[in-house]
Amino acid sequence: MNREVSISNDLSHGDHPLPSHEASFAETALLLGGKSVDESKRTGAIDSADDHVEKMFACHYQTTASPIHRAIWERNIPMSLFHFHPAAMQDEINQAMNRAVTVVKQRKLAGQLLDSAGKISDDSLTALAETGYWGLLIPKLYGGLGSSLVDFTRLLKTMATVDPTVAGLASVHGCIGAVDPVRTFGTEPQKQRFLPSMADGTRLSAFALTEPCAGSDLTALRTTAHRVGDEFVINGEKLFITNATTNRTIGLVCLLDQTPAVLIVDLPEVESDSFWFRKYRLHALKHTHNQGMVFKNFRVPAENLLIPQHGDGLTIAYHGLNLGRVSLCANAAGTMRMMLANMLPWGSYRRTYGESIARRELVRRRIGLLASYIVGCDALVDWCANLLDIGYRGEMECIIAKVFGSEVQKTAAIELFMKTHGGRSFLHGHLFGDNVHEFLAPCIYEGEGEMLSMAFFKSLVKAHGKSYFEPIGRILYELGIKSPSLTNPHHLWKLKGAMANYAKWWAGMRLTQVATSRATGLPVELRTYAERAIDFLTTRCFHISATMRSHQLKLADRQCSMVDLSLQIQDAVVLLCTSLYGGRSPNEITQLAARVLCGELWRRLQGARPSNVDYRLMVSLGAAISDGSWSELEGIESDEILMKYLP
Repeated sequence: MNREVSISNDLSHGDHPLPSHEASFAETALLLGGKSVDESKRTGAIDSADDHVEKMFACHYQTTASPIHRAIWERNIPMSLFHFHPAAMQDEINQAMNRAVTVVKQRKLAGQLLDSAGKISDDSLTALAETGYWGLLIPKLYGGLGSSLVDFTRLLKTMATVDPTVAGLASVHGCIGAVDPVRTFGTEPQKQRFLPSMADGTRLSAFALTEPCAGSDLTALRTTAHRVGDEFVINGEKLFITNATTNRTIGLVCLLDQTPAVLIVDLPEVESDSFWFRKYRLHALKHTHNQGMVFKNFRVPAENLLIPQHGDGLTIAYHGLNLGRVSLCANAAGTMRMMLANMLPWGSYRRTYGESIARRELVRRRIGLLASYIVGCDALVDWCANLLDIGYRGEMECIIAKVFGSEVQKTAAIELFMKTHGGRSFLHGHLFGDNVHEFLAPCIYEGEGEMLSMAFFKSLVKAHGKSYFEPIGRILYELGIKSPSLTNPHHLWKLKGAMANYAKWWAGMRLTQVATSRATGLPVELRTYAERAIDFLTTRCFHISATMRSHQLKLADRQCSMVDLSLQIQDAVVLLCTSLYGGRSPNEITQLAARVLCGELWRRLQGARPSNVDYRLMVSLGAAISDGSWSELEGIESDEILMKYLP
């Protein structure tokens, strides 16, 4: 029998070795599923970086202890982690926000926000620096304001109603630029050297990760660092780097001895033979400096190397992404407020057949839906920012915020905003026509939506797969069996231990009781939606595990199934967060907007169409907002109506 197994192994797996128990879950699963050693190791490197980020957090703040993971795999909704009652913004942050918003408003009104090239001008950046804007997320010890993420995202939402690009730059600088890497991974001397200049705006920051060959596949990095004395010599090219221009500080991801590393690099004031920008024309991000960078024997002090406690440079790269994802959703919430504030005067002005379109059912439905998307983003931003402030890693939660925020902003721009404004949308000077690429690009930022949905699914099933499916996979791999048969006594005998463990888990989950009084203190309609979301989430473990059983070692190739299941769970989480957020709001219109979004999400989960009752709810919400009664739009200025009627 041993000889037969050996032959079967050779035929099924060729020269592929059995993965070690130290290998990451992704590498093990891919190898066991028959993928090449190269693909398995490359994917495993990304998964290992994820593992190393996980180790930075205390056990009770890691992914397996997160609200979503507990909801699915413990059949227990930790309501205290879904309910969030934000405190008032800190006075110091509120004052900084008011100063920064005033600066941007005044400079826009005076035509001074942009320079002659259409970029946010240096004078504007300096004026913002004087308000404390660039030091929001930097500790006070190093000259910053030490804002919580909850307050930071509130500021972003407000700033985005005035200028989304300026709001986005705060996120690029503080969340995914060089601030987070130095603040989190830097030594004390490195923090003292770099953070003060980033706090006072002397040197704004960026993060240089993407390359011509390396986007979602970060193992394809080609930029290298070679140690020569007390310096590193850099060679390579970066692409699509926002905030990349002279005299900035960047976190540079490169290969050091074939291992990803991050160097903090002060870009020079002028280009040279050893450093220059790769310029290209980009539709999106047109008001920022987004360029490629070429390094040719460019020298960086060796003391600028960041050394994480766990892992390598990919660990550093991954850490700040969640901050950026929540910030993206906050920016979307502000941007959609600006869209809505521009729809209302146009709806009143534009008349068809003798009546303003603001009184038409279709337009009111669009207004109502747009308001519901804003409330959904608000709910996710508050929830995720609070989790990160508490200390949770928040990987899955922040992915939901990013995917939802970017997708509803896209839908709002195309289906609601553009169609309401009609042909005028495409005029130069119109909010839509001038910014359509800005509205769509967030679907790609911080990870493309469906790719992130697969990452969400991987994070969700990782612990379950490692506990119950990897042992089965290893046995099958050793036996050379690609498709086990439950009618084969030999297969059953070999798998008896692993299958018994799985059966014990399955039976235990079936016997687990889910508490019935779970969403209290909410209006009846929103309580109903909250409890539907709870019921949905606490039964998903069986559906997910069944999918893993069905596809077994080929699950990695079932990308469509993974995305579909992931999006269902994401919708249920948004449903729960929105119902709780709307339920605690004292504003009746916000509550109504929450009901509209909850209805849309629940219908999507059920595969149902809107009823006349659903449409009446959307339309009544749109009518209330058209009457100017929603406080969430106060202070937001609308653009001038273009091509007014002839006298």
